[in-house]
Amino acid sequence: MTAGSGSNAVAGGPARHIPVLVRPAIDWLRVIPGGVYVDATFGGGGYARIILATANTQVIGIDRDPIAIAQGAPLVSQTQGRLKLFNDRFSNLQTIVGGASRVDGIVFDVGVSSMQLDEAARGFSFRLDGPLDMRMGDTGPTAADVIARASERDLAAIIAVLGEERRAGAVARAIVRERNTRAIDSTAALAEIVSAAVHMRDHTIHPATRTFQALRIFINDELTQLALGLAAAERVLKPSGRLVVVAFHSLEDRIVKNFLAMRSRSPAGSRHRPEVPAAVPTFRVLTRRPQTPDEAELAANPRARSAKLRAAERTEAPARGDDLDDLLPVLPRLNDIMRGRT
Repeated sequence: MTAGSGSNAVAGGPARHIPVLVRPAIDWLRVIPGGVYVDATFGGGGYARIILATANTQVIGIDRDPIAIAQGAPLVSQTQGRLKLFNDRFSNLQTIVGGASRVDGIVFDVGVSSMQLDEAARGFSFRLDGPLDMRMGDTGPTAADVIARASERDLAAIIAVLGEERRAGAVARAIVRERNTRAIDSTAALAEIVSAAVHMRDHTIHPATRTFQALRIFINDELTQLALGLAAAERVLKPSGRLVVVAFHSLEDRIVKNFLAMRSRSPAGSRHRPEVPAAVPTFRVLTRRPQTPDEAELAANPRARSAKLRAAERTEAPARGDDLDDLLPVLPRLNDIMRGRT
């Protein structure tokens, strides 16, 4: 997620959007001249520009949003090939990079960007009326498709788990009741339905915030992509390479925290299988507690209020092939919903 426009003098000119916690992120990344870095969520190119300001660095930028990649083309030109952009998911990081142990640092800024939120046609915002889309890419089912097809039970599960909405059952019932009389295909229509179902005493956030968040995370499979992206980062980072992740949702941050906890300690041995050697830690955690925005950043960009930064350094141990299922919540499957299987 990114902040508003800034005036930082960086390679290629001022970034259209400056990422949240950009200075701490770059400091933890420890950019070195001639290093190879991955901006795994390119967005407006804020991280990439600052990294490229260090002599002879190379940046691989990844974004599943084709608009972000197209808008980054001038920076590719201005940096004379030191920036390469890929319209892809960061879960495919190893294929994009071209192998293991090739990268000096990776930064993830997970979630939706300000550019996406501020464009009504993308359907991410309940404050701007537009089609109920919410796709970060340009393929696959939309949020409107899920609203139209998911059972009440599945809708409630999605909204409760991914939105952490206490009134998820009431929201799901209201959606199902309303869709029997009309198509719910606009952000304004959904926001109206959710607002009527959620009676909030706390007006610091819009009543539809959690439901919109849940649908966006679900249709883009964001939590699975994050877990796979972290595992891919483990494979492509060189020894002493740095991993920096900025997350905005408690579930995202929990995945990062638990992944780094798993990878920074040796699993307990088993007396039942003494012949199996304990795995060696693959990361050294650099941030004991997550770093958060200071008051000045929060004043300049209220969207930064939930941001948390975690950083770690790769060890020389070989990457693990552990199952990542324990990092992820149990949810309905998008393909099952679209096929009418509940």
